[in-house]
Amino acid sequence: MNLGNKLAALGLAIVSAAAACQQIADPLAEARSLVNAGALAKAEDLLHNYVQSHPASADAHFLLGYVLFREQKAKESLAEFTAGAKYKRPKPDELKTVASDYVMLGAYADADKWFSQVTAEKPTDANAWYLLGRTKYNESSFAEAITCFQRALALKARYIEAENNLGLSWRESNEPEKAKAAFQTAIDWQGDIPSDPQPFLNLGTLLADESAFDKAVPYLEKAVALSPKNPRIHDELAKVYEAQNNLPKAQSELEKAVALAPEASELHYKLGRMYRREGMRDRAQREFELCDKLNSTHSSVETPNPYLPDKPAPQ
Repeated sequence: MNLGNKLAALGLAIVSAAAACQQIADPLAEARSLVNAGALAKAEDLLHNYVQSHPASADAHFLLGYVLFREQKAKESLAEFTAGAKYKRPKPDELKTVASDYVMLGAYADADKWFSQVTAEKPTDANAWYLLGRTKYNESSFAEAITCFQRALALKARYIEAENNLGLSWRESNEPEKAKAAFQTAIDWQGDIPSDPQPFLNLGTLLADESAFDKAVPYLEKAVALSPKNPRIHDELAKVYEAQNNLPKAQSELEKAVALAPEASELHYKLGRMYRREGMRDRAQREFELCDKLNSTHSSVETPNPYLPDKPAPQ
């Protein structure tokens, strides 16, 4: 073989080796791409096939666990993290998903354990401190929640979710003025084009609890404009309208809430009570019957607030 042929062969060998190394470096590239594109079902199928042929791939188990978490399959997600942990310890971001699985399951003590581990290993992660604060809040450890939210705010400027949840924690700590200040700050940080309805809802609700109904209305009306499919906001606005003796508006808001959350028995009861107050006895009776039926089947009693403040930041 002459020198030219040898160089050509060497070049091909280098290219082939580089391609092989690239494949070895990230055999999960296609699955990651699917996850980033939001094609979770396809990513799940691909990863299930991969772990069957590569059961010792911790990274594949962890990525599958993350996909399953995104699909709200908490138990299956935890099983994948457990399988992967046999071969490699999860990184802090992966442990954050483990903790969030426990939040989804309502196992707050376990979530607290793993979020605390993440903040110990990665103390500059503002999102981890926020999620630990949310967990402390769900455990009714409000003083610790306040500390966590304050740490998150120190690490990330204008962290609206953390400021809003700081307000919730102050409220539960019987510090209404501090709570109102935090909610207002979370509102102010959103500028002229707000997108998060929760601070508006929380400040409006707190003002209504203090019987400051006229002050509460604009906050709740803004919240419902930002999130018209949130039944909790319609419910809170109905309370204020009823307190102002504006029964037609209160009825309208309750009807919207019931349409959005038909399984919430308390909403049927409130609407029935409103109909009865307005002299609509037949309608009232139907709502009371629906309430009794839902309670007998152990359906949700409380009005849902479809907001997901407990999810980790995307990986």
